[in-house]
Amino acid sequence: MPPMTTGSTRIAVVTGAGRGIGLAIVRALAEDGLTVVAGSRTVSDALKDATPDALEVDLAIPDGPARLVQHALDRHGGIDLLVNNVAGTSTPAGGFLQLEDEAWLHTFNLTFMSAVRATRAALPSLLDRRGAVVNISSVNAKLPQPRLVAQSAAKAALSNLGKALAEEFAARGLRVNTISPGPVWTDLWTSPGGPGEMLARRAGARLEDFTEQLPEAIGVPTGRLADPEEIAALVVLLASGRVANMSGSELVIDGGMLRSV
Repeated sequence: MPPMTTGSTRIAVVTGAGRGIGLAIVRALAEDGLTVVAGSRTVSDALKDATPDALEVDLAIPDGPARLVQHALDRHGGIDLLVNNVAGTSTPAGGFLQLEDEAWLHTFNLTFMSAVRATRAALPSLLDRRGAVVNISSVNAKLPQPRLVAQSAAKAALSNLGKALAEEFAARGLRVNTISPGPVWTDLWTSPGGPGEMLARRAGARLEDFTEQLPEAIGVPTGRLADPEEIAALVVLLASGRVANMSGSELVIDGGMLRSV
């Protein structure tokens, strides 16, 4: 299939784009004038509205990320920006001793290996176009929590990967940066069985009555969770070239949670 875009149009690939932070990133990049290829296990109506080029793909399997990247190359002829956002977690009620190998592998495949595979597939085009990679890590890479032990470890690996890639490919024009959000206000916090409900139950309250207390309960000094659009705004900044000499950096947006780490 011939490329659909030519000239100066910048092409972005975003993983884990179906909801929350990923969906906000797709919308923000599209509003900034980029053509966005979005990968998600489920292509929602909201994602279809955000970009006409959304691919249903399982990014946890070995060929999933390369399939998404190849789709972007076939459709648009190149890639200027790769946003590795997709993540997975396994949080058994019994903690670490209940976390079997299969759960660890699922978390690492979706959170870390998807980024390795997508970056590897996109790298020739990114280098040719002197593009950028933005990895969405987490405050838990430096502030691990027992109930998120697998995700914390995978995010720490992702943060480390970004710095290694930034050093290896800087001389060839590639910029690699990491954004590490703290708690972000998505449906994760309001969904049944989610962490919001768990915290509300511990406090003896209903979730709908507990939402205003969530920031204090999880230790956010600013008193509020970040909006997904705040993370997306940082991605747009890093992709824009307005901070062209920033590479190997980690931008933390956590409401002050890491003040003592």
